[in-house]
Amino acid sequence: MRQLIAGNWKMFGKLADIAGFAAAVKTAPAGVDLLICPPFTLLERFAAALAASSVAIGGQDCHATAQGPHTGDISAAMLMEAGATHVILGHSERRADHGENNAVVRAKAEAAIAAGLIPIICVGETEAEREAGEAEHVVRSQLLHSLPSGFAGVVAYEPVWAIGTGRTPTEEDVTAMHAAIRAGLGAQFGAAGSAVRILYGGSVKPGNAATLLALPEVGGALVGGASLQAEDFLAIAQAALRG
Repeated sequence: MRQLIAGNWKMFGKLADIAGFAAAVKTAPAGVDLLICPPFTLLERFAAALAASSVAIGGQDCHATAQGPHTGDISAAMLMEAGATHVILGHSERRADHGENNAVVRAKAEAAIAAGLIPIICVGETEAEREAGEAEHVVRSQLLHSLPSGFAGVVAYEPVWAIGTGRTPTEEDVTAMHAAIRAGLGAQFGAAGSAVRILYGGSVKPGNAATLLALPEVGGALVGGASLQAEDFLAIAQAALRG
């Protein structure tokens, strides 16, 4: 299965950043799938700049309904119209900052699928949950209650305590969690669960990407800060080919 390297720009980036970044990532090596998820304000321009390439564009969130009086929100159909093919849902920052629980994430995933988007559902444990020995239980519960029936999207495992901190779990920890996620997907969706890509996220950088991407059941990476610089993002993409 080809690996997916997805860049989550979060609340960073300006229009002036698009041209140079797009020109650089168009030179990405074949054999790996690339996805950029910029802020909503840059999405349409980014999609236009990458229209002649194989690099996909995604949103960072969507509302659970198609339209309505929801000030500040954006629907899945609006993302599609702007050129998106994917959308990140349930990121730990959304869960923490906006109080999104599993039911909310599931509803958003259903809306994304209905609109034709591929959802990337984020799961992951806090440091306190890991220290209490509850990491796998927490993540399996998130899978069970966040993923809708017939799910055929992408799952991204991000240990919450590693996001933006520069810390990463051990190779053994990542391997064990990805195996647990794969088992959970199999229990929920049967044979179809084996086709779901599982990304690893949490301080992925050029220096550790090759090691992480070579681990069993790691089908790519959800990259935060390192995706803002084309050179770093391309280095991670190159590492995926060595994984």
